[in-house]
Amino acid sequence: MAEQLLSAFESSLDKTNVMLKEIESAYGWPKEQRNQSYAALRTVLHLLRDRLPVQESAEFAQQLPVLVRGIYFDGWQPENVPIKLNRDDFLYEVRQGFPYDVQGGAQRVVQVVLDTLRRHVTQGEWEDVKATMPRDLRQMIP
Repeated sequence: MAEQLLSAFESSLDKTNVMLKEIESAYGWPKEQRNQSYAALRTVLHLLRDRLPVQESAEFAQQLPVLVRGIYFDGWQPENVPIKLNRDDFLYEVRQGFPYDVQGGAQRVVQVVLDTLRRHVTQGEWEDVKATMPRDLRQMIP
């Protein structure tokens, strides 16, 4: 039993590291900038989570590695969602939550993280997430 738990944890850690490496690769960041890739992932995940209806948020989270799912739900207040955010509000909140100056600004951060997330969930779930967004936000989602 303990070996299965360790294996599940290691698998989740490996999958999380793959996601962070994909973000780093998109920017050309070395592993030493892992705090930036984590901040980008966390910021966009939280904004996505808070914009989604509760049921869709839970369904989306089920497809994330356990460790990323923990990041996703950290601080969640389901009684306060969905928060109405348009594209400009979303980008403003990314700038507030991601304190690094990077090429392409907040929009590029969102694109890189969403591209990464899209590769780690099913196409059907990704389409469901996209369908719940207002038109101006939906246009940012790959």
